[in-house]
Amino acid sequence: MGLMALETYVPGRSPIHGWEPRQKLFSLMALMFALAMVKQAWLIIPMVAVTALLYWLSDLPLSFLLQRWSYPGLFILAAVILLPFVSGETVLGQWGWLSIRQEGLIAMVLIAGRFFCILSLGFILFGTTPFLTMVTSLRRLGLPPLMADMALLAYRYLYDIGHAFSTMHQAMQLRGLGQRREKRRSMQQWAFLLGNLLLRSYEQSQRVYQAMALRGYGQAISPKVNQVNTLGQGKSPTDLGLTVAVLAIAIGFVVAEVSW
Repeated sequence: MGLMALETYVPGRSPIHGWEPRQKLFSLMALMFALAMVKQAWLIIPMVAVTALLYWLSDLPLSFLLQRWSYPGLFILAAVILLPFVSGETVLGQWGWLSIRQEGLIAMVLIAGRFFCILSLGFILFGTTPFLTMVTSLRRLGLPPLMADMALLAYRYLYDIGHAFSTMHQAMQLRGLGQRREKRRSMQQWAFLLGNLLLRSYEQSQRVYQAMALRGYGQAISPKVNQVNTLGQGKSPTDLGLTVAVLAIAIGFVVAEVSW
């Protein structure tokens, strides 16, 4: 089931893997926001080149990216595929009643280019950084503790719900789910499965919260964050070079967009 494959981290020893997580998070997020501001068509090629370079430095397999592009890619293509035919006034070519317009074509390239570049940067970020390390980095960058706890618990419960769903679905299949062609009975069985899953999840969340409260969750704690630095010191020349380079590229895109 898809919920059981949420972990996108791919272990490795690339420069992006070794990049200090807080610097990596801040730098790549800044680059994503800079790319989102791009409205000049000629900047698409530099955007793709920078994204491809960072992906090459991450040493992630190409299949990792292609597999995760599939569903978002179909969605964005379905959203922009008609733009060259319905948007704009400058006709580049016409075949009968069908015409391709320049403004719509540029808009399609910009939207798709920004989308795939930003999505790829997100995959680089999560593919080279474990989720726990990501949340810890956000916490050290100022994320409220409650939101960090909610993110970790939600991430864990997605796996728990996926495991429970797989078990219940297999049990119901052994009892005949999907073997009969009666749509009404099949819908009733699916409704029972989802309702039972919802009730189990609610009961489990109550038990977990009570266990956490008994162990002191929510009580007064020391304002100091754990001083054991599990994220790396961030003093490596490679880390500093990557941070400066990516931030400079992000600023360059913003300046180019504003200047032209």
